[in-house]
Amino acid sequence: WMSTVAQDARGKIPPLPVVEPYEPVAYDVGDLTDPFKPSRLGSDGKKGGGGFRPDLDRPKEPLELYPLESLKYVGVMTTKERSYAIIQVDSALYQVKVGNYMGQNFGVVVDVSESEVTLRELIQDSAGDWVERTSNLLLQEKGAK
Repeated sequence: WMSTVAQDARGKIPPLPVVEPYEPVAYDVGDLTDPFKPSRLGSDGKKGGGGFRPDLDRPKEPLELYPLESLKYVGVMTTKERSYAIIQVDSALYQVKVGNYMGQNFGVVVDVSESEVTLRELIQDSAGDWVERTSNLLLQEKGAK
């Protein structure tokens, strides 16, 4: 019985199909845009975005190592001449006055008040031009994280 069942159980494998030889097609891209190369949006021919440019030669200040989101405005000290903001980052405190730099977008402090620190940041737009953006750090209430 086993030999007859084994003979009937063998399957038939169809022959392999005939493979046609490959003929490559010539494709000339000419002056077409490369879809894998990042392109910039066309501008009006002027570069510089209104003359804004970060000073890349100036030495970096300690608070420029941190993103603005990680900086906390925790207090203010006022003297006759100026106000100093107290900024906390990684359990360290820093004094900041108008003219100091903070954040990773070339942010310069333009105003220190009792409720917020105002910064002017320089960021690049999609065309590669430098654009000014105003950001604020609000005073953190006691106990807020």
